[in-house]
Amino acid sequence: MSMIRSAVCWPAFGIVAAAAGTAWFNPDEGGVHPRLSAAAIAQADPPTSGANALTASLTVERRLKGKSVKSYSTRFQLNEVPISEGGRWINGQKNGIDWYNVITKNGVAYGAVTKGDYTDPTALLKGLWGKNQHGKGKVFSRNQTEKYYQEVEIRLRSSLTPQNCTGYEVFWRCLKTPKAYVEIVRWNGKVKDWTSLKKHTGAQYGVKDGDLVEATIIGNVIKGYLNGTEMISVTDDTYKEGNPGIGFNYGVGESNVDFGFTYFEVDSSND
Repeated sequence: MSMIRSAVCWPAFGIVAAAAGTAWFNPDEGGVHPRLSAAAIAQADPPTSGANALTASLTVERRLKGKSVKSYSTRFQLNEVPISEGGRWINGQKNGIDWYNVITKNGVAYGAVTKGDYTDPTALLKGLWGKNQHGKGKVFSRNQTEKYYQEVEIRLRSSLTPQNCTGYEVFWRCLKTPKAYVEIVRWNGKVKDWTSLKKHTGAQYGVKDGDLVEATIIGNVIKGYLNGTEMISVTDDTYKEGNPGIGFNYGVGESNVDFGFTYFEVDSSND
């Protein structure tokens, strides 16, 4: 999504409509192309199944103000171990050593099978990003179970270097029972070193296949959304900058292929 101001995103068509016009981007390249006219956007019908998502995007996008710095969008169309998409991603094991990689296959991004506690498969986008960040993902989920803690995670203001992982993580359990939850945590550096900032538990906080999850950080305020509804919010002043990305929970055995993202996009801006 390339327009930081008031915008509505139709991911299936690669269109972002904004108050001042529209931008067309190639999700596979992350490239933004010249604006189209209002008449052109009017001829493009949004997917009927995404009506709620359109409203959600409009609401959240208005919160990201300032100068646009960087944006990216992908449908994970390449089969890669680990995810790279032309060298645009770094990974938990390949680059961070102590965590695990993110895999893409058949249009789904998911985590590798893990060993060890809190070794979440993690992937961050490279480059310089604005400090205000908005990540959005479409959930893939099947065979939900209370046996494992299957989580989809959006990373904000994060970094990943050998044996060091920092930043914020907003995540949702792939479950629709009272044991579901949404949580925001801060990664402090070393593996197993993290701090829970806020957590809500209950069926209403869990996610299912096709749900839209979003996470934003503006100033020191971090928020998580589910299908356009704000579900969790917290403030933290530790990290002022960093990179966005995705992740998945550790310790889920071979059910790692049962949850992930089928789409991910992120915007960033500076004040």
